[in-house]
This record gives sequence, structure tokens and C-alpha cells, in this order.
Amino acid sequence: MVFFRDRTVNLLNLHYGIHAVVLSGSGAFFAVYLLKAGVSLPWVLASLSLILAGRLMIRPVVVPIAVHSGLRVLVIAGTCLTALQYPLLAAVHGVGMGLFALCLVTSLGDTFYWSSYHAYFAALGNHEHRGSEVGAREAIAALVGIVSPLVTAWALVTFGPTVAFGATALILLLAALPLLWTPDVIVPRHLPNAIRGAIPGMQLFLADGWIAAGYHFVWQIALFLSLRESYVAYGGALALSALVGAVAGLLLGRHIDAGHGRSAVSYALGVLVFTTILRAAALRRRWKARISLRGSQKTRWGAQRGSPSLFRLRDWVHM
Repeated sequence: MVFFRDRTVNLLNLHYGIHAVVLSGSGAFFAVYLLKAGVSLPWVLASLSLILAGRLMIRPVVVPIAVHSGLRVLVIAGTCLTALQYPLLAAVHGVGMGLFALCLVTSLGDTFYWSSYHAYFAALGNHEHRGSEVGAREAIAALVGIVSPLVTAWALVTFGPTVAFGATALILLLAALPLLWTPDVIVPRHLPNAIRGAIPGMQLFLADGWIAAGYHFVWQIALFLSLRESYVAYGGALALSALVGAVAGLLLGRHIDAGHGRSAVSYALGVLVFTTILRAAALRRRWKARISLRGSQKTRWGAQRGSPSLFRLRDWVHM
């Protein structure tokens, strides 16, 4: 594969591979650990909303800073800030100042890292191999994701959150080291038609954000609760999904480079819709079975007027 000969791309992939250890490990346990730490389900969802709102408010300052510092400094700073959230996560015990501090630091780290990383990778990568580069990068992340959730689950059960999340912070700091040998990217102060040119990307990220906020976060929590809040079972389920994702990422990357980007997006969305329908059908069957078992008794759902809210998610997954 020609793009593997690019030293800069290899260093970026090394960085992302180390970062993926955290994303697929402790990062995937972020919301479910809050549940274990005594934060109620409504407050977990509210915390995620607060983090996203913070990212929205902080994001406008990223570009002016990038103009003065360049992108590489921002990626390194975002990596280090992101590492700080995990010791704070281990210190959360219910709703309090610790939880709000976690939300603030997570907002800062995520905003500085992801805003600059995507632009940095796009600027240093090869346009003719873009799909394969992204596919290979995500395949590396998915392969790491097969092992990382299992190790994280084992560490949480064996050593507890302080050791598990402390090790996560150290690993994430190591992810910044490969960036010391990558070139900087200067951000121009003014660029003609920049907003117009960015509209297609904005539309894609709008869809991505909608899926992440409305589906991905809730799916993690629902999966954890449906597995009876077992770290080990949850880690195993994530490992299995990562295995499938590794193969799919490589196939879709080559498909994009062959000029079929739109169909690749259609395939991904089709699978997402299909799995969502299957999950909804399973929940519906459980709901009907529970109602039939209770017979004429007044059910939990009957006491509510209208459809169940997200705050009753625990009841949905345990039906």
C-alpha cells in the first residue's frame, strides 16, 4: 500500500492508534462508569449534554488560536487536556462539583483535540489515497478496540477506577509523542470562500453529531444496562463490534478511493438504520411480553401518559 510509505501519515496513525486505546477502552466506559459511580441516568445524559454544549461554546476560539500557534500545538495540547479528564472521572462520586469539573475539562479537551486533529490529518494526508488512509486509520483503531475494552474491564474489576483511569491518562500522554516529529500546519488568517467550501463538511459533521448524541451515547448506556451492568460483558460486546468495524473500515476506504463515496455513506447509514430497527423491534417484543405477564395489573408504562422518556431507559433495557 503506497500510503504506508508516507512517514508523516505513519506517525499520525501511530498517534491515533495509541489514542484509540483510550477511546475504545476507558472512553467507551465514560458514561457507564458514571452510572456505577452513583450518578443517576438523567444526570448522566445531562452531563453528556453539558459537555456537548461546552464544546459548542468553546469551539469559536479554536480557529483564532490556531492562526497564532499552528495546528500541531493544538493537537498536542488537546491530547494532554483530554488525558486530564480520566483522573477526574475516577474521582466522581455522585452529582457534585467533581462531576461539573469533569464536564468542563472534557469539553475543553475534546474541543481543542478534535477540532484541530481532523484539520491536521486532512492537511498532511494524501488526497489521492484519502479513503484508504482513513480506512486504515479506523481499522487500526478498530483492531485496538478488540483488546482495549477487555483490558479496561479487567482493570476496573481487578484494580478499581483510580488505577484503571490513571493508566489511561498516562497512555494518552504517550500519544502526544509521535506528534513531536510531524510537521506543523499554518492556518491562514483569511481564506476566500472558506465558509462556502466548508459547507459539505459541516453537513457531514452535523449528521455525525446527530448520530453520536442521539444514538451512540444512548446505545452504550442501553447495552451496559441490558448486560446487567457487567463491565466484563460490556467489554466483550465492544470487542466483538470492533472486530466487525475493522473489516468494514478497510472495505469502505477502498470503496471511497474507487470513486464511490456516496454509496459508502449509504451503506453505513443503511446498516445503522437496520440495527436501529432490530433494536426497536426487540424492545417492542419485551414490552408486549411484560404487559402480558402482568395481565390486568397497572403496569409501569400505564402509569405514564404518552411515550416513555429517555429517563426511563433503564426500564426499557431490562424488560
